[in-house]
Amino acid sequence: MLSVRGLTKAFGGRTVLAGLDVEVAAGEVVALVGPNGAGKSTALRCIIGTETPDEGESLLGEHRLDLRQPQARRAVCAVLGDFGVLPDLTVAEHLDLLARAHAVEDAAAVVDGALDDARIDHVADQLPSTLSSGQAQRFALATAMVRPWALLLADEPEQRLDDAGRAWLGDWLARHAAAGRAVLVACHDPEVVRRSGARVVTLSEEG
Repeated sequence: MLSVRGLTKAFGGRTVLAGLDVEVAAGEVVALVGPNGAGKSTALRCIIGTETPDEGESLLGEHRLDLRQPQARRAVCAVLGDFGVLPDLTVAEHLDLLARAHAVEDAAAVVDGALDDARIDHVADQLPSTLSSGQAQRFALATAMVRPWALLLADEPEQRLDDAGRAWLGDWLARHAAAGRAVLVACHDPEVVRRSGARVVTLSEEG
C-alpha cells in the first residue's frame, strides 16, 4: 500500500531523518516509535507532502504519493494534529460536510455511526471550540470515520486521551487493519501499539 524509500530531511543543518525506509501493507498497522525529536512527525509530513524531503520518495502502490491527485486524496486520510474548523458549524455538521464532500452514501447514518463509535454523540450539537481536549481528539479521529480511505496516517492520535480512550483507539486501529486497510501511526503509548497489533519501526534522535 505504502512504500517509503530513503526519506531524508534536515532542518538548520541538523538531520532529523536519515534514509528512512518503511513499508505498510494492506491489513496492517505500523507504528513509528522513538523519543521526541526522532523525526516521527516529520516523517509523516514528508510522506503526505506538507514538508518536502531532501531525499527519498513515498509511493502509494506503484505511483508517487501526491495528494494533488484525486485518486490519492480518495485513498489517503491524514490525522496530523490540529485541523481547521468552521467556527459556526457544530461537530455533527462538520462531519456531515466532510462525508458529503467525499460523496458518502447515506451521510447522515455514517455521521451518526461515527459519533457513536468515537463516543462523542453527546457533544454532536456543540461547536468544536467548546470541546474538551479529549473530546477534540476524538472529533479529529471521527473525521476519519466519515470518509472512505485505504491508508491512514496519524500523528500521536493517543494524545489527550485517557486510559479508556487509548484502549479504544488501539482496538479501533486494529479493526481497520482487520478490514484490509493500512495504518501508519506515530505513537508514544505502548498500550496503543500493543492493542493495535502494530509492527514497530523505531526511530532514534540521530535520525
